Amino acid sequence: MRLKRVARFFHRRAENILALMLAVMFLAFITQIAFRYLLNLPVGWASELTVVMWLWLVLWGAAFVLREDEEIRFDLVYSSVRGRARRIMTIIGALALLALYLLSMPAAYDYVTFMKVQSTAYMKIRFDHLFSIYLVFAVAVICRYLWILASAVAGRDGLQDDTRERT
Repeated sequence: MRLKRVARFFHRRAENILALMLAVMFLAFITQIAFRYLLNLPVGWASELTVVMWLWLVLWGAAFVLREDEEIRFDLVYSSVRGRARRIMTIIGALALLALYLLSMPAAYDYVTFMKVQSTAYMKIRFDHLFSIYLVFAVAVICRYLWILASAVAGRDGLQDDTRERT
């Protein structure tokens, strides 16, 4: 029970960070519009900040806020089968995703660390810092699918994770 409470606490903090990123993105977008159309003074930093927040918002949200049952997927075949077949499909899918993410991780890390040589045009954010969210996302996906795989192998439904239930 205590573990569920801790998980809910961290999930709410991840939602808070996501909401903060959305607010920053919205304010930068409004600033960009106001400066361009009201003051006739385009500002590049606002556009750049909007794009940076969008990138981080999407990957942060997918890594830490979005639940498995909230993801968009084409599951016509999966929904039409029951029990053992569904479990086998979950195991195969989890193994495939784990293999893809684990195989791509060294190349993704190399790319992110290589990008330290460049920075954004206006805010001078190094690209390795900017793209580091992808590595966080990839590690979170690997952990999530390890959990789903273990749950499926053990006979539990890994997609119904009750530690992240809405209150």
